[in-house]
Amino acid sequence: MSIKSLISFGLLIFVPISIAAEWLHWGEGAIFVTSALAIVPLAIWLSTATEEIAVVVGPSIGALLNAVFGNATELIIAVVALRAGLVDIVKASITGTIISNLLLAMGLSMLVGGIGRQEQTFKPVVARVNGSAMTLAVLAILLPTLAIATGGDTPPSELGFSQFVAWILLAVYGLTLLFSLKTHRSLYDVGVTEHEHSGDRPNLVLWVGVLAAATLAVAYESEIFVGVVESVTEKVGLSPLFTGVILLPLLGGAAEYVTAVSVARKDNMDLSVSVALGSTLLVALFVAPLLVLLGPLFGHPLDLSFNLFELVAVVVAVAVSNLISIDGRSDWLEGCLLLAAYLILGAAFYFQSAA
Repeated sequence: MSIKSLISFGLLIFVPISIAAEWLHWGEGAIFVTSALAIVPLAIWLSTATEEIAVVVGPSIGALLNAVFGNATELIIAVVALRAGLVDIVKASITGTIISNLLLAMGLSMLVGGIGRQEQTFKPVVARVNGSAMTLAVLAILLPTLAIATGGDTPPSELGFSQFVAWILLAVYGLTLLFSLKTHRSLYDVGVTEHEHSGDRPNLVLWVGVLAAATLAVAYESEIFVGVVESVTEKVGLSPLFTGVILLPLLGGAAEYVTAVSVARKDNMDLSVSVALGSTLLVALFVAPLLVLLGPLFGHPLDLSFNLFELVAVVVAVAVSNLISIDGRSDWLEGCLLLAAYLILGAAFYFQSAA
């Protein structure tokens, strides 16, 4: 049995346990741990269901489904947290997801895939195009912060400027979909699921049901998790910044990490890199601006003004990942370098929050 199967089946037991923990008032610590562990397999099932449905409906609609549901778990957790008023944690989770996908997911993929191999290759043009789009996303994070910081006595409206940038980012995301699904689709034909390899045709009704059930379950578990995350992290001395940058991306991105590593182990680095970079773009160009636009509707406005440390961390993550992936080749040492960068940034966020 694969690691993905072990996680997706083995950790499901925490779904009823977390529900019981909440109903029976086992304590915030127990609720926090069990609901967090419950979200991980549900995220994998949500991702798996999307992939299986994509096999049935065809490459074009399937790719669009993957684009919409690829980061559904992160979006659901962020929306639930935003509704609860945890704006600082939500903002930190945006930068944290970008950092985790670029450094942790790609680092693990290159390390695991490179063990026993001289090197692995992937399409550099895909990395280059995604890197260019990520540079725009970094600018979108940088400029609102800089404009407000240098605005003097009359700084621009944080929310108004952020909403303007959000609409532009959504438009750019639409253009990236057009580029990858229509005009340059051949560049992104980088991998297929195991069912496509074996010739098996998934049961559409079954997997639509799994997708719906997993989505509802993630939403419910997110409500449980968000209800205790602030008080629990405060008790153990973790700041909203560390919680959003490190903890939430690990939960929401579990499916992408497992998928990226498992296909890298099978020497399919094209698909592995596509999963990591595609997930990053989805967060930067779709999830983040969508949260900015949804914030006022929930009574908790969210802008794109981040603190200096978050900005530096995102710039470092994008720069390091671009430098390592731009040549279309990878090995286990490059994976270690990405993981080292992630650990250093994680430690920096922890000690900054403790200061």
